[in-house]
Amino acid sequence: MGYDPSSNTLYIAEVNGHRIRSYKIDTSVSTIVAGDGTGGYGPSQLSSPRAVYFDSSSTSLIIANTGAHTIVRWVLGDSSWTLIAGTIGSSGSLSTQLNSPYGVTLDAFSNIYVADMNNNRIQLFLSGQSTGITIAGVSSVQGNNSTLLRNPYAVALDSNRNLYVADTNNHRIQKFQRY
Repeated sequence: MGYDPSSNTLYIAEVNGHRIRSYKIDTSVSTIVAGDGTGGYGPSQLSSPRAVYFDSSSTSLIIANTGAHTIVRWVLGDSSWTLIAGTIGSSGSLSTQLNSPYGVTLDAFSNIYVADMNNNRIQLFLSGQSTGITIAGVSSVQGNNSTLLRNPYAVALDSNRNLYVADTNNHRIQKFQRY
């Protein structure tokens, strides 16, 4: 879920509808703002999006396009996305690939943090870069000690840039010191 405080608008990923909807606070009316409602890999399509982050600096949505194994940017008002990370329609564990990204967030420097669920890792994509750095977990290795993850679903940052990870199948939230 993304939120734009300047317009009081929520952005919700509609997984099975393959689109993103916006809702103004205090109304039940929604508008489709991203995706054409048909799942796929084309530039106007989304494939089972799981998470959305509103980026106020570019008036765009950063979307975990889970079924396509990508992170995409959709500028509000546009009819298509641009690829940020991953290989369209192809999963993998290399530093340029993702495998079912579930969560996404940005920091104040426009660096992107991705919960790369099936790779059991958190990837950091520095602003403007498409090669990720594994900052939590170990690629394609799951576990329950403090350095391993098991299907991370979501990521969040606090005001000190500490990273919080919903380590879903370990039934815990992990905190990683400032990134």
